[in-house]
Amino acid sequence: MNLNQVLVILNARRRVIFGVFGGVLFLVIALSLIWPKQYTAVSSIVVDAKTDPVTAGAGGGYSEQMLQSYVNTQADVVGSRRVAQRVVKTLKLDTDPELQSQWRKATKGVGDFSVWLGDYIVDRKLTVAPVHDSPNHASNVIEISVSWRNAALAAALANAFAQSAIDTNIELKVEPAKLYAGWFNQRSRALRDDLAAKQKRLSDFQNSTGLVATDEKLDVENARLTELSSQLVTIQALRQESQSRQKGVGGDIESLPEVLQSPVIQSLKAELSQAEARQPDIAARLGKNHPDYQAAVGEIANLKERIARESASIAASLGNTTQVNLRRENDVRQALETQKNKVLELKHAHDQAAIFENDVNSAQRDLDAVTQRFAQSSLESQTSQTNVVQLTVATPPLGPSSPKLVLNALIGIFLGGLFGIGAALFLESLHPRVRLDEDLLHLLGVPLLGKIGSVTPRAIEAGIRSSSPLIGFRPV
Repeated sequence: MNLNQVLVILNARRRVIFGVFGGVLFLVIALSLIWPKQYTAVSSIVVDAKTDPVTAGAGGGYSEQMLQSYVNTQADVVGSRRVAQRVVKTLKLDTDPELQSQWRKATKGVGDFSVWLGDYIVDRKLTVAPVHDSPNHASNVIEISVSWRNAALAAALANAFAQSAIDTNIELKVEPAKLYAGWFNQRSRALRDDLAAKQKRLSDFQNSTGLVATDEKLDVENARLTELSSQLVTIQALRQESQSRQKGVGGDIESLPEVLQSPVIQSLKAELSQAEARQPDIAARLGKNHPDYQAAVGEIANLKERIARESASIAASLGNTTQVNLRRENDVRQALETQKNKVLELKHAHDQAAIFENDVNSAQRDLDAVTQRFAQSSLESQTSQTNVVQLTVATPPLGPSSPKLVLNALIGIFLGGLFGIGAALFLESLHPRVRLDEDLLHLLGVPLLGKIGSVTPRAIEAGIRSSSPLIGFRPV
């Protein structure tokens, strides 16, 4: 079937087409006129790009991605069951007899009416979406549309959803903050008790060991330990020197430094030199048998004996010095060991005190952190502000949003034409007619030699008068 055949069929069955078209159009317009009118009210809320200064500090803000996520979350909050329940209670919609009757028909009285009504409004009457939700033109304004059979109630519902969303947003911040504040309060008390216990343990340990916060005892004992070490080194050097000198006593005593440096021996040696110098002179003048000469010899022998005794005494004193140095070395070594043990004990006490003090500092830091968080949570639990505010207040619409008569009429025209053409083609398929030459060729399968056109009564009368045998015949 080509386009020409379709046009011929539509022309032949135009009455059917116009009938179906008129019926569909009439039905659509009639339904549009009798259908209950719905009024749509629109309000909007705006989400501030800055974060709440109470919870996030002044000057903070959301990134672009976080802001869009936050805006979408706020849109979900507006359309949540919690907000819907608040709206139902605020406007007292659960007392509407008509809505109660509708609930009974839908659920047969099973379930909670207010819950059903909130879900009914959210699912069928509410539309929530950002004004612009495209990556190139994002917006932080959320539009709230409510359709209702009453214009004033539609506006009241839109405004109630906006205000309830703001109140719910505040509750979502305040309620967790209150829970956190209570937990932080309990935790701070426990940390405060723990801090007091650790401070008492530190104080008891300091009292038992005699340590104070600014204790300089360890420095003093360390200085004393260093001094004893120096003394020990000095005494060891003196002891080694005295021992080496004592070993040299078995040789020439007179060559010892102590002997050579002794003023007594030097005086005796001077006297001996003088006596020995006088001896030859006395021997030359008086002779060796003279009493003076014998006295000089005795004096020389006496001086030598005194020098020998004094040298022996000095040599003997070297041994005594070595013994004294050994005793002093042992005493200093014992004192050094005692001082080492004392310093080690003080260091251990200081280390233990440092551990206790670190425990106190750690407990203090924990308490300060929890106290700060407690103060922050307490402040958040008392806030009555949010970064979501109502931007546009809904007003009762002047005209219904549905049904839309003009749009429905256009739809009726389209559907009427479509159904009319479909009905014509359907009837033609049930009762086909030969309307064109091609139909006859297709039906009989023989060539067409000629055809008789339309013959009217006037044409027949004209043919009779002209005695023409083939009225309206023309060869193909």
